[in-house]
Amino acid sequence: MKITRKEAVKRRHRRVRRKMEGTAERPRLAVFRSNQHIYVQVIDDNLQHTLVAASTLEPTLKSELKSAASCEASVEVGKLIAQRAIEKGISKVVFDRGGNLYHGRVKALAEAAREAGLDF
Repeated sequence: MKITRKEAVKRRHRRVRRKMEGTAERPRLAVFRSNQHIYVQVIDDNLQHTLVAASTLEPTLKSELKSAASCEASVEVGKLIAQRAIEKGISKVVFDRGGNLYHGRVKALAEAAREAGLDF
């Protein structure tokens, strides 16, 4: 039986989440990538509370981006999430790639967030 791409992502995500947890001192930067958009949240798993969020669906980004499914869009979302997290006093996070491979749009987002000041 062949495993679909979606099932492989789910398996990897469960495996990754077993090993990591977001705390108040170091919340989890969770990435969800769909075919058309990319979504990011900074989550405190102890409180089960989203502290900061950003995505390509935001009106400010949506109007200036040519395509939401590009590395350029991911870079903008990475900068935005880092800016919002730093405004809330969050500088250290644990990166949760959401079962996606660290490549392409996920990698672009992570590197942009690092350059904008997040530490992970």
